[in-house]
Amino acid sequence: MGALGTAAMASMEERLPWFRALPAENRSWIGLVAQAGIAAVAGEVFGTAPRELARAVSLQQTVEMVRITIDVVEAQVDQLAAPGGEAELREAVLRYTREIAFGAAQVYARTAEARGAWDARLEALVVDSLVRGEGGDGLHSWAAALNWSSAPVAVIAGIADDGEPEGIIEDLRAIARRSRLDLLAGVQGSRLVVVLGGSADGLAAARQLAGRFGPGPVVVGHAVPDLQTAGPSAAAALAGLRVAPAWPDAPRPVLAADLLPERALDGDEAARAELLADVYEPMLRGGTALVETVTTYLEQGFSLEAASRLLFVHPNTVRYRLRRVTDLTGLSAATGRSGFTLWVAIILGRLVHKRT
Repeated sequence: MGALGTAAMASMEERLPWFRALPAENRSWIGLVAQAGIAAVAGEVFGTAPRELARAVSLQQTVEMVRITIDVVEAQVDQLAAPGGEAELREAVLRYTREIAFGAAQVYARTAEARGAWDARLEALVVDSLVRGEGGDGLHSWAAALNWSSAPVAVIAGIADDGEPEGIIEDLRAIARRSRLDLLAGVQGSRLVVVLGGSADGLAAARQLAGRFGPGPVVVGHAVPDLQTAGPSAAAALAGLRVAPAWPDAPRPVLAADLLPERALDGDEAARAELLADVYEPMLRGGTALVETVTTYLEQGFSLEAASRLLFVHPNTVRYRLRRVTDLTGLSAATGRSGFTLWVAIILGRLVHKRT
């Protein structure tokens, strides 16, 4: 047995470049596995090695080593067998090879199942932490354990369909993989929360995934630089999902930023702050006449003439002021949705200014 084990190790050294690159400790453990295999103790072959060896040596590499070891034994059949028993020994070696193959498959199957279960728990923990607005070093280390390194990151929220959560997440992961994106996902009650990494256009990426969500709105949070700062994106997506029924004609998927008015009316402080900072205050800086013009124009049912009469200015002046508002906020008062957003922002601004 000692001579056969030595011969098997020498053959691996000669024929397998990856084996030569292994640390001495791992090669020593593999030598013990080979010795146990030659000793024909099928139940104990892989039990001699530590569990970590399965991560250092792949299943394909294990198969290559088993094949080499069996080749070495078969080459010595004539010297090992009793006179006239060569054929019987070769048949016994073949039967034993099958047992070794099943033993290897069982070891790697257990390792894969344990790793898969651990990854699933870790993934659920990351998603839950983002939903609860928790970050810090813990989130960073968990993400590293899941090999997450993609940026930018956006969070998508929607309704889960009636399928098994594991199947839904695997389908989403397959779609993301085809687009070379990273994905973490979790089903929380009736909600499906997806953390998507690697796409600068979260809305476009969400369109590819929307078909795997259940019926109802799919809301996309704003992009952030990395996973550690994805809490606000998750909060925006979930707040948007909560109020999306208030806009029945919303596109699917829809940006959480497009639901700012509904979110603000629902009490979302982040949405209120964004409307004040990005819509109301820029109009104020452009002159108090802009706010008055927008309000009058909206109150008069989008009529330039009626607004100009009430403001005692020429209709072209109203047009100029409305264009100025668009330049400052990116919103056009002449369209219903943007006009609604402007109106909510003005109401919030007036309330804040009244209190201060």
